[in-house]
Amino acid sequence: MTAHDAVTRGRAAFDRKAWSEAYRELALADRQTPLTPEDLDSLATAAYLVGEESIARDARARAHAGFVERGNFVRAARSAFWLGYALINVPAQQSQGNGWLARAKRLLDDAGEERVEYGLLLCTQGYGKIVEGDLTSALGIFEQADRVGTQFADIDVTSLARHAQARVLLRMNRRAEGFALLDEVMLAVTGGEVVPMIAGVIYCSMISACYDVFDVDRAQEWTNALSGWCAAHPDITPFRGQCLVRRSELMQLHGEWDDAVAEAQRATTLLARAAVETEVGAAHYQEGELYRLRGDLARAEESYRRASQSGRKPYPGLALLRLAQGNVEAAGAAARRMLEETRDTRSRARLLGAAVEIMLALHDIASARAWADELSQIARTFESRVLLATAAQACGVVSLAAGEAGAALELLRSALTAWQELRAPHEVGRIRELIGRAYRLLGDEEGAQLEFEAAQDTFERLGAAPDAARVASLVAHPTAPVSGALTGREVEVLRLVATGKTNRAIALDLSISEKTVARHLSNIFTKLDLPSRSAATAYAYEHKLL
Repeated sequence: MTAHDAVTRGRAAFDRKAWSEAYRELALADRQTPLTPEDLDSLATAAYLVGEESIARDARARAHAGFVERGNFVRAARSAFWLGYALINVPAQQSQGNGWLARAKRLLDDAGEERVEYGLLLCTQGYGKIVEGDLTSALGIFEQADRVGTQFADIDVTSLARHAQARVLLRMNRRAEGFALLDEVMLAVTGGEVVPMIAGVIYCSMISACYDVFDVDRAQEWTNALSGWCAAHPDITPFRGQCLVRRSELMQLHGEWDDAVAEAQRATTLLARAAVETEVGAAHYQEGELYRLRGDLARAEESYRRASQSGRKPYPGLALLRLAQGNVEAAGAAARRMLEETRDTRSRARLLGAAVEIMLALHDIASARAWADELSQIARTFESRVLLATAAQACGVVSLAAGEAGAALELLRSALTAWQELRAPHEVGRIRELIGRAYRLLGDEEGAQLEFEAAQDTFERLGAAPDAARVASLVAHPTAPVSGALTGREVEVLRLVATGKTNRAIALDLSISEKTVARHLSNIFTKLDLPSRSAATAYAYEHKLL
C-alpha cells in the first residue's frame, strides 16, 4: 500500500462524503509523505467532522502555509478564516483566533479583488460587535455579509450570515422576524444545502436561541427534522459544546433519560478536551440534574461540585438536592440567596419554580405565592408553553398548600394539559400526584388513588426513584370504614399521627402548614371523640388504617 493509493482513496471518500474513511486514508497518507495543500485542507475538514479538532487545526495550518507558498492567497485566507473561527470562542485562545482572522483579511486585501471569503470575515466582525453589546452595528454587518454571499451565490455564507442576523433580531426582542429568518436557514440545513461544518454551527446556534426564549417546541421540531440529515452523515460529530447540553435537556424533558445521561456525559468529555470551563460546568450541572432525579444523590452532589468549580453556579439543582437530603433550612437559604443574586428576568425564570417548592417545604406560603406570581408574569411576557405550564404548576401547588383545593385543581389541570402536549412525562407525573392530593383534600379518595397510581407508574417507568417512593406512600391500602365521616385528608393525617410523626413532620410530608395539620387533628379528635394523640394512634390500629 503506497501513499499515493491512500491519497486516491481518501480523495474518493471525501467526494462521497464518507468522512471517517476520508480522514483515515488521508491521515495515513500524511504520515507517509507530505500532502498537497488541497489534500491537507480535505484532511482538516474530515478530521473536524469526525471530532478530531486538534488534528484538524494542525492540518489546516499546514494547508494555509502551503497555499501561501504557492501564492494562492484566497485559499490561504479561507484556511486562516476557519482557524480563527474555531478559536475565537475559546477564552484561552482568542488572541490566536483574532490573529488568524486578521491574517485572512490581509491576504484577501492583497489579492485585490472582492471575494466571497469577505462574507465569512464580516460574520466574525459581527460577532465582535455582539460581544461589545452593539447590536445595531452587528445587524448591519451581518446584512452586508448576506449581500456578499448572495452576490457570489454561496449558500454557506448566506446561511451563516442570515442565522447570525436572526440571533441579533432575537436579542433585540424582534422575535417574529428573528425566528422567521432562522426557520428559513434551518430549511437549508436540514435539506443538505449547507456544508456539514456550517450546518452543525447553525443547528447548535438555533437550539441555543430557543433555549434563551424558552421555545422548546421549535427546538424539538428542528431537532426531529435534522434526524434525516444526521442519518445521511452517520460518521460525523455534528453536535459539540453547549449544543450537547441543550440536547440532553430536551431528552430529559421528553423522558429519554438514558439518552440524556449519555449526551451529558459526552458533553463533559468533549468540553473538557476543548478546555472551555464554563461550558464544562454546564455539562456537569446537567449530569447532576439527571442523577438527582434518579435518586443518585451522591453522584448528583459530585456533579454539582464540579459544575461550581468550572464557574457554573449549581442552582437551582443544589438547593433541590439539599431538599431531597432532608436539609430544608439549607435549601431555603440557598433559594433565597440565588434569587437575591439574580436580577436577569430569564435567569430568574429558571429558578423560581424550584424556589416555590422549597419555600412550601418551609411552610413559607407568602414567599412561595409571591414567587409563583412573578413566574406567571414572566411566562406571559415570553408566551412560552414551558414557562406557562411551570407557572401554572407553581401557582397550583401554592393554592394546594394553602388548602384552596378548588383553585389548585383549576391551575393544575391547565398545567397538565400543557405538559401532556409537550410530551413531558416526568412533569405529567408530578402534576397527577398534585391533583391526587387535591382530590384527597376534597374527600374524593377514589379519584386521588387513580391519580397517585398513574403518577407512580410514570415515575417507575422513568426511573425517578425518589418520586416513585413518595407517591407509593400516598397510595392507600383497603381499610375498614372509618366512623365519624373523616375526610380523605383527615384519614391521611391520622395515619401519619399513628406512625409517631410530629405536626411539623406531617406538614412536610403533605406539603401543608403546621397550622393546617393542627386544624385537621382538632377535627379528628372532635369527630371521633378522642382525647389525645395516643388515643388517635390506638384508633388507627384498631380500625386497620396503617
